[in-house]
Amino acid sequence: MADTSIGTSEQLRDPNYTPPLAKAVPLGIQHVLAMFVSNVTPAIIVAGAAGFGFGSNSPDFPELLYLIQMSMLFAGVATLLQTVTIGRVGAGLPIVQGTSFAFLPIMIPLVAGKGVDALAALFGGAIIGGLFHFCLGFFIGRIRFALPPLVTGLVVTMIGLALVKVGIQYAAGGVPAIGTPEYGSLLNWSAALVVILVTLGLKFFSRGMLSVSAVLIGLIAGYVYALLVGMISFEAIGTSWSRAAGFALPVPFKYGFEFSLAAVIGFSMMAVVSAIETVGDVSGIAKGGAGREATDKEIAGATYADGMGTAIAGLFGAFPNTSFSQNVGLIAMTGVMSRHVVTIGALFLILCGLVPKVGAIIRTVPIEVLGGGVIVMFGMVVAAGVSMLSDVDWNRRNMVIFAISLSIGLGLQLEPGAVQHLPDTARILMTSGLLPAAVIAIVLNLVLPQELGEEATEEVSGGMAGHGRT
Repeated sequence: MADTSIGTSEQLRDPNYTPPLAKAVPLGIQHVLAMFVSNVTPAIIVAGAAGFGFGSNSPDFPELLYLIQMSMLFAGVATLLQTVTIGRVGAGLPIVQGTSFAFLPIMIPLVAGKGVDALAALFGGAIIGGLFHFCLGFFIGRIRFALPPLVTGLVVTMIGLALVKVGIQYAAGGVPAIGTPEYGSLLNWSAALVVILVTLGLKFFSRGMLSVSAVLIGLIAGYVYALLVGMISFEAIGTSWSRAAGFALPVPFKYGFEFSLAAVIGFSMMAVVSAIETVGDVSGIAKGGAGREATDKEIAGATYADGMGTAIAGLFGAFPNTSFSQNVGLIAMTGVMSRHVVTIGALFLILCGLVPKVGAIIRTVPIEVLGGGVIVMFGMVVAAGVSMLSDVDWNRRNMVIFAISLSIGLGLQLEPGAVQHLPDTARILMTSGLLPAAVIAIVLNLVLPQELGEEATEEVSGGMAGHGRT
């Protein structure tokens, strides 16, 4: 419910209205708290997959601090593109940008076990993919027909399914601990469970900021628990804090630039999905905050900003950005449509990104504690996909499309050895699971007739073809 002390109802629905500073600053920081954990998590996961993340004892482990720093800095920069705008770039709406989970199933196979050396190809793909994403702004409205809820819901569900394994591994002790007696110990799981229980308690039994920041507060509770049971010491925290600089600027092409066809194709394909997600978020903000439909100019501007933000981020060692849906819900909850409020949040993110000591504290979080938060977040990604699929007309045609796409995509993800004889580029793309599932769903949705005969599906479904609307 909107707080009328901030402004009149007309003012609160106006993106250009600036609330009093004493109100605007807390509201802006609230947006940052709502997305903070989700924003830095992809950097931690990619570093872990590459082999220099938490618990790895890698000499490159300090690089994780830089990746966390860049995640915050360029989420702020990308958000400013949306709120302040530069020419046609930006929607001029309170859109919060952050590091996207959607690209993780592409990034993980690219870097798996290859260390820091793999980042050159990853960020090369991010830069080119970002430029491709920017170009989508010229015709985003014309391709929406190819991505109905059947396709987008499948893709989002696949993203979540590709990542839930990561949450379990983290909660059990992390990939480096696999095969050791400590992996999956009660102590490890107890830290993750503290996070999950606190998060669920706040999400369902509190309101306002406590509910919005449930995952962040759950992680803080898990961190305190880890201190109490000796999983981390004050000495380790102090050492990490003292070794981190008080201020540091980003370094262009810190990890170099390498052209990888697999990275370029993967990032470009996912850019289409990310662009459609942003269209949905822009529409949600306009409808929930201002009670109107988003304009074509706003949708195109948001897509330009999405792509430009990703390309700029890639130049400095940050991962692809997209609009954050949880902040769309926050706008609907507070009723404050002001883009200037989100601009304050963006400036706060940039400030955090320029202060490595913030990242130094984040990297002391035990991986088991992070695992509890990740289980919740990635489970919610799957739930969001299922929610989108609820809008699908589950006739037999759509069931066949979903069945084939999911079977091949998830199957290749679970058994990557099945395509070991393919060239490296094709193997990386296929074992992501996400891209084959998305491509199959899009193609079948475009070429199959609108309805299959009943006899065409009953014979392969064992009488379980369902009873969709016909």
